[in-house]
Amino acid sequence: MTRQIIRLTGEDRVTFLQGLVTNDVSRAPCWAAILTPQGKYLADFLVVPDGDALLIDVDAALAPDLLRRLSMYKLRSRVALEMTGMTVARGTGPAPEGAVPDPRHAALGWRLYGGQGDDGTDWDAVRVAHCIPETGVELIPNETYILEAGFERLHGVDFRKGCYVGQEVTARMKHKTELRKGLQVLRIDGAAPLGTVITSDGREVGTLFTQSGGQAIAHVRHDRVAPGMQAGEARLSPA
Repeated sequence: MTRQIIRLTGEDRVTFLQGLVTNDVSRAPCWAAILTPQGKYLADFLVVPDGDALLIDVDAALAPDLLRRLSMYKLRSRVALEMTGMTVARGTGPAPEGAVPDPRHAALGWRLYGGQGDDGTDWDAVRVAHCIPETGVELIPNETYILEAGFERLHGVDFRKGCYVGQEVTARMKHKTELRKGLQVLRIDGAAPLGTVITSDGREVGTLFTQSGGQAIAHVRHDRVAPGMQAGEARLSPA
């Protein structure tokens, strides 16, 4: 896990972030995302209170662009943003003093800001067991729709908090359509590279992602999930 912590300070820090991200940051710690105006995912992160600041815990690969994007929205808001050198530890055993529960799912344990290391948890196994997407794997910038990625189930979106970038598209997907596609756990017999899942008669089902313990996360068309699917040499079926 390579994370970067952005510190957000200033008296407008909550209202500033509230108008940009998918979750209600007044109830932090929380998991949230920033979207394009078209409702597509750009980055996900944890928002954690730290005294008179909010910590934004984001994948290091996305941190520079996220900082740039947030800075672009500052305008007259009384806030300051800085990239920090703060470390973060995580684990699923007994939580150390000062640790914060991961707000996505209890199975993800705790995070300790300013701490270092990992308790050896098999995180892919945890994620696959509970269908929890990972930045840069199942969550793909400018491609993923957050409702298809399980953000509602994992407490990453609030439909009552008011407007944010991409809110209109997200709300329309929630209230006006039935999701035909999304992440789903499948049973897998064998191993296959990330790639296309097809039905027994050759129709495309979706894309295979993380695998662990005879199961895998895939982004699929739900109406095509059935026994006899294949990805490479591996056989797949509904979990």
